[in-house]
Amino acid sequence: MAGHQEGLSSLGTATILKTNTLLQIQSLTPSFTKSEQKVASIVLQQTDSVIYSSVIDLAEKAGVGETTVLRFCRKIGFRGYQEFKLALAQELVTPAKNLHGEVGENDTLDILAQKVTATNQQAVGDTAALLDMGQVERCVELLQKAGSIHFYGVGTSAVTAQDAKYAFMRIGLRVDAMSESHLQAMAAATLGPGDVAIGLSVSGSTKDTIDSLKVAKQAGATIICLTHYRRSPITNVADITLLTAAQEGPLQGGSLAAKIAQLHVLDVICTTLAMRNKEKALMYKERTAKAVLERKY
Repeated sequence: MAGHQEGLSSLGTATILKTNTLLQIQSLTPSFTKSEQKVASIVLQQTDSVIYSSVIDLAEKAGVGETTVLRFCRKIGFRGYQEFKLALAQELVTPAKNLHGEVGENDTLDILAQKVTATNQQAVGDTAALLDMGQVERCVELLQKAGSIHFYGVGTSAVTAQDAKYAFMRIGLRVDAMSESHLQAMAAATLGPGDVAIGLSVSGSTKDTIDSLKVAKQAGATIICLTHYRRSPITNVADITLLTAAQEGPLQGGSLAAKIAQLHVLDVICTTLAMRNKEKALMYKERTAKAVLERKY
């Protein structure tokens, strides 16, 4: 048995595992601990939902701890949970679905356009349904009084963070957005009581963003997060959690629907702030508009 486990860690075996994940899980089930067998059972029975589950979600479904899930992933040859989910998705999802939801390979351009439009519209509608207005109200009140506001995000969420920076800056708030991990951490360390750090992560498991939020919280700042997963690592750090729809599988990272969902929540907050501070917002909108006026034909 020991020799068998050692073989799992070899490069060649790892490659095989990543192309036959379910078969390997079935094959290795007898060698798993009882707790790991519970994880294996959930993965085999609910594979389609597992690729959209956070490590906390899977642990709860299996009735085990998060460390058991991570140990399970390493035993079948993966470095971590995200790598495991990616391999699983590659086996289960057709290439067309990887690119966008339920589109079909034989869809006409007109049908494709309708499906993409419907997906993006649904992302906004589902996000509106998920929004807890009590939490939104708390965010608005905190941001109104905040000395400094930082947005943290990497990948596509970094683009959303920049969009948020421009929108909030135009209504007169002291705001910045960082995507590089070292810069995020240094900026977070400069925050203090009365400041707010907002982390953007669809998966809720983005390590760089979460680490920066931890630094900001230790410095005394209030933490807000936008994520799809109610139970994910980022929510353990946040004081306020705002949920967005449009979940992503491992092969759909950076989907426009997920970004639209994030932007919708931020637009609700920004618009509310502008309406509650009309004179200030109008003054800064005029100033910022004039500042770039000469740069347009």
